[in-house]
Amino acid sequence: MTSRVRTYLRALRGQKAEFIEDRLSEPIRELVKVVQARTFESRYFGVPAIKNPLDFWIYQEIIWDLKPKVIVEIGTRCGGSSLALAHLLDQIGEGSVVTVDLDHSRVPSVVSEHPRIKLVTGNACDRFPVVSDFCRETEPVMVIEDSSHTYMNTLTVLRTYGRLVTHGSYFIVEDSICHHGLDAGPNPGPYESVKDFLSENKDFEADRSREAYLLTWNPCGYLRRK
Repeated sequence: MTSRVRTYLRALRGQKAEFIEDRLSEPIRELVKVVQARTFESRYFGVPAIKNPLDFWIYQEIIWDLKPKVIVEIGTRCGGSSLALAHLLDQIGEGSVVTVDLDHSRVPSVVSEHPRIKLVTGNACDRFPVVSDFCRETEPVMVIEDSSHTYMNTLTVLRTYGRLVTHGSYFIVEDSICHHGLDAGPNPGPYESVKDFLSENKDFEADRSREAYLLTWNPCGYLRRK
């Protein structure tokens, strides 16, 4: 993380949320900063989960519609979102979360010991054969990319893991809001990776109906396999 990004994140964390009636005249760009600042403090069942809650509600809708047998999550961090996804699958009564990260030392036991969660440690593309074994002969499979957000890494993950996504399911690319709503993160980043991936792979389309709350951290990032 560059010093410029660290400075920006510190500024975001210092944003005052105040109350909506005090900020109705502000542009959306300023409100996005408030949501982002709070998102960095978000927890799920006590576990850090850096997720925009509006997007996660959309995830819940997708999961209910699809009832996926496997959710592949690339980028575990502390595992809050892994646990939330597993709890959704608990309610459906089937399915597993395969979550991949370079380092799982920050993941608490409430996550690692959940019976629906499988941790795969290492570079996501290097560990693709291991992850694909969990998806073999089962569907639907959906994938969520939430790792480094650099242009090349995101595009490589899209090219590698796109083949696991079953027809009618989703490949969700997170944080395409970088420099497309928030002046933070890699530039070019996920948004540009998505655009280039869609230009070379006609099996996917951006389902912008999933950006239903407008304040999404994944603009053009809900990729549906045709």
